[in-house]
Amino acid sequence: MTDSLFQPLQVGRFQLANRIVMPPMTRSRATQPNDVANDLMATYYAQRAGAGLIVGEGTQIAPNAKGYAWTPGIYSDEQIAGWKKVTDAVHAKGGVIFAQLWHVGRVTHPDNINGEQPISSSAIKADGVKVFIDNGTDAPGFVDTAMPREMTQDDINLVINQFHQAAKNALLAGFDGIELHAANGYLVNQFIDSESNSRTDMYGGSLENRLRFLDEVVETLCDAIGADRVGVRLAPLTTLNGTVDANPEETYVAAAKVLNKYGIAYLHIAEADWDDAPLMPMTFKQALREAFAGTLIYAGKYNVDKAVQALSSGVADMIGFGRPFVSNPDLPERIKNGQPWATHDANTLFGGAEKGLTDYPTFTE
Repeated sequence: MTDSLFQPLQVGRFQLANRIVMPPMTRSRATQPNDVANDLMATYYAQRAGAGLIVGEGTQIAPNAKGYAWTPGIYSDEQIAGWKKVTDAVHAKGGVIFAQLWHVGRVTHPDNINGEQPISSSAIKADGVKVFIDNGTDAPGFVDTAMPREMTQDDINLVINQFHQAAKNALLAGFDGIELHAANGYLVNQFIDSESNSRTDMYGGSLENRLRFLDEVVETLCDAIGADRVGVRLAPLTTLNGTVDANPEETYVAAAKVLNKYGIAYLHIAEADWDDAPLMPMTFKQALREAFAGTLIYAGKYNVDKAVQALSSGVADMIGFGRPFVSNPDLPERIKNGQPWATHDANTLFGGAEKGLTDYPTFTE
């Protein structure tokens, strides 16, 4: 029954061993003060190298792209060297790992970005959204996001250049490719969704204009490292971090068509996965399949049965299992052998050290 999850697959330039993806999950354990990936993270990812594809945790492309304390960056030499430990460890176990390139836009606080005002598509605050800060003086904790300023054309050009350089840095760090984080209410998503973009220039108003920033970022990523090393993550129905679109199906099928013209390696769809979340209709998934010719990955509360069903229906080529990978470093083996899954401890997801990161045993252990 699980055979379909263990069929090899060509994704971009890579032959992947199975259809199981470890999706990006923030774990907030980068070495401070410079947000550097470390040996602990190398152990964590190497333990999970049985996934057909690992997408690393969200990694900020610039100092002001950071939304939360203790997340890793990929813009300094020290950060590139830190990530090299991680990619070397994963490759030593035969794994394939992409870096997720991240700019949070308005989903931050000045304490996380050297006192600067956050930037966004528009001067619209992410109401009710909190971010984790560590300002070095008070106890670390959650605070409300700050009011952003609307990005100028110079800001837009700068961020596009930062994405370009970050993709090159990812290859220097040994990553096999990159995933653009265009989901979950962060900067690219803030341009896409109608309710977070009130611009009146070429980046706002019409759907074509709202997709322009996504288009230009993907173009520069493909130019930097080749389309066959680029993936993009979208979240059509999520309302995380305050981004809402008035017509998600129209918007995201159009986004998929934009991505399709570049021949990128994959499109990664994050389904809304909280309790009472809106279900993504099969008609919507079929429309995305028709719009995008590359590999389609879906993630969001998948179990084995649901995953096999998604593959056999033809709407998905790979399935991401998020939190199950936290507590089951050997998740592919457990799936293959029909073994039970351990549950994760929610209290150790973010921050800390080995506990809740690298100390979950395999089934045989």
